[in-house]
Amino acid sequence: MKLWFAAAATVILASALFLMQAPSRTDWRDPVTGHRVVRLTDDAGGSTLYFHDNAFSPEGDKLMFSTPAGIAVVDVAKIGTRGAAPELVVPGADRRSSYFARRSREIYVSDEQGAVRAVNVDTKAVRALPHARGIVNADETLSVVKNAQAADPDGTHPQPPVRQAVPQLQRMFPGKQLADLTPEQQYSVTKEDSLAARALNPTLQSLVYTNLETGAVTENGFQYGDLNHLQFNPKDPNLLLYCHEGTWHEVDRTWTIRSDGSQRRLTHARTMPMEINGHEWWSWDGRTVWFDLQTPRSEVFWVAGVQLETGREVRYHVDRDAWGVHFNSSRDDTLFASDGGDPSQVAYASDGMWINLFRVRPDGTFAREKLASMAGHNYVTGKGGVEPNVHITPDNKWVVFTGQFGTEPRHVYAVETGD
Repeated sequence: MKLWFAAAATVILASALFLMQAPSRTDWRDPVTGHRVVRLTDDAGGSTLYFHDNAFSPEGDKLMFSTPAGIAVVDVAKIGTRGAAPELVVPGADRRSSYFARRSREIYVSDEQGAVRAVNVDTKAVRALPHARGIVNADETLSVVKNAQAADPDGTHPQPPVRQAVPQLQRMFPGKQLADLTPEQQYSVTKEDSLAARALNPTLQSLVYTNLETGAVTENGFQYGDLNHLQFNPKDPNLLLYCHEGTWHEVDRTWTIRSDGSQRRLTHARTMPMEINGHEWWSWDGRTVWFDLQTPRSEVFWVAGVQLETGREVRYHVDRDAWGVHFNSSRDDTLFASDGGDPSQVAYASDGMWINLFRVRPDGTFAREKLASMAGHNYVTGKGGVEPNVHITPDNKWVVFTGQFGTEPRHVYAVETGD
């Protein structure tokens, strides 16, 4: 057994050294998994969109990502060939304000003043959306932003009691002192302490919708919480997914609401102390809300989904080392991917720095396959790192991610799935 672990450690170390010592690689095979990895960005670098933002055209033929020069696209069918050179479509834009429309071949882009325009990826024609603010829905009839300083419109939203602050060391590692923890666990406790304030005494916030034809504004969804991760349903233009930010084991995290303010629904209710769910995203068909589930935090790991029509919850178990900062799914929900994590992340994995693929078996379980080592990548965003933010191409052939290895800038890579 000791020899096996030593051999495994040697392979991982060799992979890490390979990643750190070859800063100009554009096409290689992972020395551990054998999967081919290609770089999609030029020497200037770039980043994928955030994991839940729509990075692909409706037809699935174009992938968009951010570069220092602006938003670029590549042909999905040409990934892995010399024809996959990035084409700059929106100069000056970045991933934090850009995403593909659900029903047209356009990219929505917001400027620093909040004005939104649509850019056609084929013709480069620019179309203004004069009333749009924030994100735009599937049929381009509404946009939405949150109001972080909402006022109670009718006196029916009293402030809830201030929650008692409990040190996160006590919550996360009962009975232990900080000195008992690894440096990575200590960092995790500090990070959670900084997040906890969001849930102790939240402000009243609301959702502000704008009719894109008339400019009429409607405000509803008043609630006490730090609203974030707003995502319109890919098919139903009047259904919104969002979250309450804060320490995941202390907030009711994932919600849906209709644009008229009705049917506000907690997607997943906690069933035990320290249970968490988070990093939610829509299935491509809009029927399921997927999310990272842990029962309890840092111990048992799942990819879970709630089917909206029936309320039925689906769970796929994930091993500790296969967990990722973010998960994502293919358009047909037969493939899932995770981007892994270093030992300071919530899984505290000892061998978790991988891009992973999960295939849904006929018996309703996951089959995991390691795709690419991330051993040379810095995950810690508070220490200059970057989140890989995986996306599965619509043809199921590649998993796209951001990586930063050695002295290289951040780049967009794609690793083959074997499908």
